[in-house]
Amino acid sequence: MEEKKEETQQPPQQPILEQLKEYAETRFALSKYKAIEKSTSVAASLVTDIIVAICGVLFFLFATFTLALGIGSALGAAWKGFGIVALLYLVIALVFLFAKVSIRKFIVNLLISKIFK
Repeated sequence: MEEKKEETQQPPQQPILEQLKEYAETRFALSKYKAIEKSTSVAASLVTDIIVAICGVLFFLFATFTLALGIGSALGAAWKGFGIVALLYLVIALVFLFAKVSIRKFIVNLLISKIFK
């Protein structure tokens, strides 16, 4: 009788091991799918942000030319308008130069929030 009890105890262990193996494979597949979902979401967000940024740069470029030509027309010489707009860009560049640390923190926080969203 004792031999039969030992035989009956071993078969239940096999299904448990198989279940654990199946569980581990399922968890691995689930984590892989979650990583794929997150990376595609971040990539899609990045692509749309890049497209919006390109459109914004083009808008800014044409608005700048319009502003320079308008100021130049008002002052009587196109070079004066472009010079004033160039000085405006210089002021903006200096502001960014002095605020580099805070801008860097903002960009890092923005990227981290997109990744963990």
